[in-house]
Amino acid sequence: MIILGIETSCDDTGISLMDESPEKVRILANSVSCQEKIHSPYGGVFPALAKREHQKNILPLLKKALKKANLLKKEEGSLDLSKIKKLENVLERYPDLLSEMKSFFSNYKKPEIDKIVVTVGPGLEPCLWVGINFARALSLYWEIDVIPVNHLEGHLLSNLLDQNPAIPFPSIGLIVSGGNTQIILIEKLGKYKVIGETRDDAAGECFDKTARLLGLGYPGGKKISELAKRFKESSFDIRLPRPMIHEKNLDFSFSGLKTAVLYETKKRKKEVLESAEYRIEIAKEIENAIVEVIAKKIEKSIERFDAKGIVVGGGVSANKKLRSDLKKLARTKRISITFPKIRYTGDNASMIAIVPHFSKNKKVVNWKSLRPNSNLKINGR
Repeated sequence: MIILGIETSCDDTGISLMDESPEKVRILANSVSCQEKIHSPYGGVFPALAKREHQKNILPLLKKALKKANLLKKEEGSLDLSKIKKLENVLERYPDLLSEMKSFFSNYKKPEIDKIVVTVGPGLEPCLWVGINFARALSLYWEIDVIPVNHLEGHLLSNLLDQNPAIPFPSIGLIVSGGNTQIILIEKLGKYKVIGETRDDAAGECFDKTARLLGLGYPGGKKISELAKRFKESSFDIRLPRPMIHEKNLDFSFSGLKTAVLYETKKRKKEVLESAEYRIEIAKEIENAIVEVIAKKIEKSIERFDAKGIVVGGGVSANKKLRSDLKKLARTKRISITFPKIRYTGDNASMIAIVPHFSKNKKVVNWKSLRPNSNLKINGR
């Protein structure tokens, strides 16, 4: 069975094709169009631009994936006019994409795709709509069933892409990205309970905002991590807070850390702020503060719920410091830990395509009923 995955929750356009059998899944194609350069001048994701880029990139990505999977077959023919009228209603706000899809349907044979799986939330609503309407259009014209998927569950299950870890239950799930920082009790695949989350900024958002304060550019996490790796010794005695690290709850708050960085920079002279040594040291302290808080909350979660494993997902899960500290924690607690392969840490459609297979959430819906839910919770459908 061939599954088409579609992901447009934020600023990465993702298309994936997966071959599913009862025993395993095999990724045939995983195409991603990244918008980092476009959003860099803004210091973060600009939703209107992200939506425009999704519209521009999504069909070319589908063609690329179909070609890689050897499923793109030329066949010129006439359009089904009864379906085209409905298609025009679905894509009425995307005239360029509508025109391109009409051409695509008239020049290529329907591929051997059995199911369409699409992200419906959480995320930026204008971006989610592009992927959803694209899925609706394909489902309508090709008469293929469509399954809505939670983006956060995709991040957790990305651990199962191209690897087969034995996940014991209960496990503590950590989703750490630009838009989300959550601790989740995983009772089994498909059964989750949020036990801790950020009250303001996500960890990745904190990386981005502090990097902007330092004039490092976007994406901030990568910039700060690259600088932190160059740290050798302290010259400026920088001390930043570890927000909520000693509180009994499992929640996070990173906005205060951002404010602390602002005050720290305000007391420095211009020549200090512009020096490589200062930027390296403050980058190291920012990274340490974020990672230490996360690791401490995960440790508390393990003890409170007698967890047998840790499952980590999201863009910030690529951070080497975070991986190192959580692996050390897992060894100390003598429990398992799994991370996604680096290529699956960021937003991608393969992690979306696999959700119905592993969590057994195979609820097919009519394409007409697909709607985005920008605030969708992982324990909600």
